[in-house]
Amino acid sequence: MILLTMIVRVSDRMPLAASIEEHEESNRDLPKYQNQAKQLCRKLNVQSPDRCTLEAGEVNFHYVIAEGICYLTLCEASFPKKTAFAYLEELHSEFYDQYGKTTATASRPYSFIEFDTYIQKTKKLYINNRARRNLGSINHELQDVQRIMVANIEEVLQRGEALSALDTKASDLSGLSKKYRSDAKYLNIRSIYAKVAAVAVFVITLIVYLRFWWL
Repeated sequence: MILLTMIVRVSDRMPLAASIEEHEESNRDLPKYQNQAKQLCRKLNVQSPDRCTLEAGEVNFHYVIAEGICYLTLCEASFPKKTAFAYLEELHSEFYDQYGKTTATASRPYSFIEFDTYIQKTKKLYINNRARRNLGSINHELQDVQRIMVANIEEVLQRGEALSALDTKASDLSGLSKKYRSDAKYLNIRSIYAKVAAVAVFVITLIVYLRFWWL
């Protein structure tokens, strides 16, 4: 189930459009999730990861940033991540086609609230099980979701860090991983050379022994 969708301009975090799913079971916690979504959007900047999933217990926040606009959705944790990102990519494509030339100059919140009609229509398509199965083959070119950054929303909000900090840490981890692989490769090569040298010493010693002992 897709519970919430927001479209926000990254430069000043202004909301441009939004849509909320009126669902009985989710209504109790929806205000909390709306507040978290707003806090999350306030942490966006131009250095933020362009694709990210933030886990929040029974739900996940997913977002895509493209052309200076953030497309964020809140889904049940069981909702397929690939489907969620395919949904966001489709919203981006349509929103940019309709409003791409005017988003930078929009001066009031929810200037494009009429886009909710398209959001609702697309949401129904993506939460329909049969349609979702069909979309699985259509969206096979979507980037590997396993490579999308994942974090815990409570930790991000409590630390007070901008989302760009996640990207920095991910880059640091990637650098450490590359260094580890490089060091491991170097040690492996040294180990091979040491074994070759040991064998060579043994062979030379054996030849010298045989030559002087038997001759």
